[in-house]
Amino acid sequence: MLHPTRDVSEVVGIIERWAARHRKTLMVRAEDAHRVPHSVEPVPASEVAVRADALISIGGDGTMLGALRSAVRNPKPVLGVHLGRLGFLVEVEPPDLPAALDRLVAHDFTVESHACLACDVCGDDVVAFNDVALVRQPGSGFVTATLAVDGRRYGYYRCDALVISTPTGSTAYSYAAGGPLVSPAVDAVVVTPSAPMAGISRSVVLAPEESIRLELQPNSAAVAVEMDGLVIRDAATEGAVDISYRRDAGLVVRFDPGRYRERNQLKLSLLDLPFLPDQLRELLPDEVRQQRELQPPC
Repeated sequence: MLHPTRDVSEVVGIIERWAARHRKTLMVRAEDAHRVPHSVEPVPASEVAVRADALISIGGDGTMLGALRSAVRNPKPVLGVHLGRLGFLVEVEPPDLPAALDRLVAHDFTVESHACLACDVCGDDVVAFNDVALVRQPGSGFVTATLAVDGRRYGYYRCDALVISTPTGSTAYSYAAGGPLVSPAVDAVVVTPSAPMAGISRSVVLAPEESIRLELQPNSAAVAVEMDGLVIRDAATEGAVDISYRRDAGLVVRFDPGRYRERNQLKLSLLDLPFLPDQLRELLPDEVRQQRELQPPC
């Protein structure tokens, strides 16, 4: 699974040479066939996850989310190779890829399970591993929608955007809109309004068993509906979004879960979370930390 615009040739070359040595078959979506060597078999996008034993996502979190969505009906382990800027899902850097592939085929890894939001968006079935967002079109007014939980109305929103996120997605759009950070160990759905003008003005955290319905009101502006940042409806003026929580919908490969969590703590510190100097020191590579410890104090 390739990042749609970035140069992935170096990483693809590493994987292709490794596959040739180990006599493994590689597949790619047919529309990406021109970006890979001829030894990689092009197949229809709908068949990749069905036929593969594992998926390799080359890019950032967006590419990783696309790989997870492609396998939601038949979850397969997804290995993330980092080409992004601030990825929370990907773990492997390109220089470490050959060793990671060796461990992948040896089943020397753990699987991190991810939930998704299964949504009926005005009659269309979609899934999102980060979030679903109702976003106003610039200059067209506000998103005005009612919230119902398990069939009972609880209030309404009037805001610039309405973000419904998984725990994984709580570090993304929802966080930027002022929502809470939710531990990935927790099953929950977070509904967060961005720039609320009236109605519910704070985040609402709901249980995974509760069904959620957001219904546009007649006085709402035309809204775009986004799924993991991708626009799936451009100018909806009526209708409803029904959302349910689905556990174990995606499987992410982890080689060093402890180190991965530490790296994400550092990334979260860049999002204004307080971080102690000793904690930062522990996240330095071993050789750099040892060199600093050997230096005499000033």
